[in-house]
Amino acid sequence: MKVWITETYGDDAKFKVMSSTRISPKENELEVEVKATSLNPVDNKLLRNATAWNPALPGVLHCDVSGVVTAIGEGDTEFSVGDKVYGCAGGIGKLKGALSEYMIVDKNLMAPMPKNLSFIEAAAMPLVTITAWEALKTRIQMKDGASVLIHGGAGGVGHIAIQLAKAFGGNVSTTVSSEEKAKVASDMGADNVIYYRDENVESYVSRLTNGDGFDAVFDTIGGGSLDNSLTAAKTGGQVAGIIGSNTHDLSPMHMKSLSLHIIMMLLPMYTGINRQSHGNILREATKLIEANKLKPHLDNNRFTFDQANEAHAYYESGKAIGKISLERR
Repeated sequence: MKVWITETYGDDAKFKVMSSTRISPKENELEVEVKATSLNPVDNKLLRNATAWNPALPGVLHCDVSGVVTAIGEGDTEFSVGDKVYGCAGGIGKLKGALSEYMIVDKNLMAPMPKNLSFIEAAAMPLVTITAWEALKTRIQMKDGASVLIHGGAGGVGHIAIQLAKAFGGNVSTTVSSEEKAKVASDMGADNVIYYRDENVESYVSRLTNGDGFDAVFDTIGGGSLDNSLTAAKTGGQVAGIIGSNTHDLSPMHMKSLSLHIIMMLLPMYTGINRQSHGNILREATKLIEANKLKPHLDNNRFTFDQANEAHAYYESGKAIGKISLERR
């Protein structure tokens, strides 16, 4: 079979195609014929940096996958050969990624693919959906009628978070940087769009919450946005973030008795602990997708696996609006 590998990690890393031997799935594993993947920020980070999280070289990257089950490990009755599936299932640690004709996956990380999505659309969903779900449902435990602020509403996680927050009954405000991104956020269902470059946090908190603050804030950007999140949350409110590598003054959190949740959705993949939670989330998300309450927003530029280098260069240009997809042809 073909695999698209990198022989090094760092600024000069490049993908190239090579041949590899197919292996049979073991117990609790599936072999999937890969149809598509998407490019998440972590995929690019792993390509450009040698970390403890990287697959051993030669590395097969990309976490998200959609495809068709071609073989099943011993004892499995949950999936059948021919099933269309999707999941965030490799490209990190000991798990080989989706840039391959065939991929061995842990069945616990997978779910039946939504019937109303194409393979390209389905491959854009898993990582961002699981991340947003864990933040809004598992950690914050959003309740009907809650006011929610989402930083970065046109981003990969952000545009999914808007839709999930609406599906969970929230009134959703979101920050964006441009009119083009404001349209994306509005199309996803945002009730209020904030141009963060033109309006400071104190102003929009006053305008949208009568100065009380939001019940919940989800920061998908990090850095100063997390500081703004602490300012924007109401007393006793909740803040969730997905990037916690900066240094922050937590005194506003203390003074308002806030709860802070930091989400690292890759941990079940990397550690092997609680992987079934990811499959369960995708099954619940599938219900929303098939009810037309959740959908991916794809960038207009599409790539093939043979164009993986071009896809990463496009991501690094910062020009993408929506998820970058790659189709195997």
